[in-house]
Amino acid sequence: FQLQASGGGSVQPGGSLRLSCVGSGGRFDDLGVGWFRQAPGMEREAVSCIKDTGGRIVYADSVKDRFIISRDFAKNAVYLQMNSLRPEDTAVYYCVTDALVIGEVCTYGGFGSWGQGTLVTVSS
Repeated sequence: FQLQASGGGSVQPGGSLRLSCVGSGGRFDDLGVGWFRQAPGMEREAVSCIKDTGGRIVYADSVKDRFIISRDFAKNAVYLQMNSLRPEDTAVYYCVTDALVIGEVCTYGGFGSWGQGTLVTVSS
């Protein structure tokens, strides 16, 4: 099973990007999904997750009201619409399966898959 992420690129502050992540070799309908990111010299952090049951969504405080996560079961895909991008959003973004939503926290469950990462650069 593999996750293929795409959609990263370079954008000016205030711009938008839409990241896509498509699964192949299997399905992840029963798993939570999410996006994580890692900026240069920083630890990896959760951006947003969709809970496996019920579909509840949580966002990191830093991206609330700017980013929107969604999933398409028919396409075996998960997306991240990123609006009003800021330089501090610059990072490699990873999609994951087996993302867990615990309260208002998004975390990785430890048994899923990671996409290869797609680089987002926000700079003027």
